[in-house]
Amino acid sequence: MIVTPMLRGSLCANAHPDGCAARVRRDIAYVQSRPPVTGADRPRSVLVIGGSAGLGLAARTATAFGAGAATLNVCQETPGTATRTGTAGWYNTAELEARLRQAGVYGRTVVGDAFSDAVKEQTAQTIHDDLGQVDLVVYSLAAPRRTDPETGEVRRSALKTLGAPFTAKTYDSATGEVGRTTVEPATRQEIDDTVAVMGGDDWRRWIDALGAAGVLAPDVTTVAFSYVGNTRLAPTYRAGTLGRAKDHLEATGRALDAELRGAGGRALTAVMRAMVTQASSVIPAQTLYTVVLTRVMLEMGLQEGPIEQAHRLLTKRLYSGLHERQTVPHPTTDELGRLRLDDLELRPDVQAEVDRRLALVDTATIGELGAPCVHRAESLALNGFGLPDVDYEADTDPVRDLADPLRVPAGAPRRPARG
Repeated sequence: MIVTPMLRGSLCANAHPDGCAARVRRDIAYVQSRPPVTGADRPRSVLVIGGSAGLGLAARTATAFGAGAATLNVCQETPGTATRTGTAGWYNTAELEARLRQAGVYGRTVVGDAFSDAVKEQTAQTIHDDLGQVDLVVYSLAAPRRTDPETGEVRRSALKTLGAPFTAKTYDSATGEVGRTTVEPATRQEIDDTVAVMGGDDWRRWIDALGAAGVLAPDVTTVAFSYVGNTRLAPTYRAGTLGRAKDHLEATGRALDAELRGAGGRALTAVMRAMVTQASSVIPAQTLYTVVLTRVMLEMGLQEGPIEQAHRLLTKRLYSGLHERQTVPHPTTDELGRLRLDDLELRPDVQAEVDRRLALVDTATIGELGAPCVHRAESLALNGFGLPDVDYEADTDPVRDLADPLRVPAGAPRRPARG
């Protein structure tokens, strides 16, 4: 099959298996080019919930190839068939695990709905059987909907403001046009649903389930990803429904941290920088902001992508390289207990220049004030297109197998308790 991108507006509806593989290899090479994590406090057995793309995939790559850790991934991805391609996350996972096998490092995936109790129980059983316990749990789910495991109700997130409409400039990457959009305020139900989907409830349920199963190491670290962003655009994110969800996520992290500390564990949220992801492309005004931010950070020599962010989180924030973690039980956090990996994005000089350009930018000047070509290239690369050294004119097999996946079907019954 010859695979070409199937674009639906700014989103790509298919994926190239060879391109996804090339992107994974590029990230592995980056990690291997950096000093390894060798301290006694480094992670050895890692669970990544949502580890098939974006920051979750980057965190898995960084821990596996930067610290030599065994990694178990949980994701809901679709394999390819002879007549259609699979999801980019499936191809990412297949390539990463193939490279792990070559390196002699444990890597396995549970395929199913990470919000479900059945997947949590299967995952706990797999940790028990294969690893004994995990000492790092990375929570990296980004989904538009969630089925409540208690009621069966489907909750859907809403990307809206709170209290009043907000009008901002937008960028359509499909047409190259800068326009304007008005984001309407959310109802009480939409706010509650967004918190239910994207807040900390599921992270809490994961930690509770793993703790009850006895598969969390006493000194476990768990981390979830958050975002703050540009002050002027806050109504579309941090001061909107998504911000309410992140507030809940961060509060959950503080509560979990207080509970885990007694045994030497810790729970943290890591505030990351704005990046090109499938999720961010549908947030009002975020695409234009990211296009302009990317240009500014490139010009200032500050640009980072998911793998650079994940590696910095691992090596500069979470793990000190000391022989005893008790020497530094918690890394430096802000007043809300958050690790700040958005420190470069939110530098005053960066934000001042971004705000200046956002005020001026229009369709005629987007190429001068922003980096639309870089944004488009990164968007296509998410699905394996536009990578150097990939022959996109050649036939490729869309079927790429995971070596030993554990598939948990929707509605699977809960496993009997272990004896």
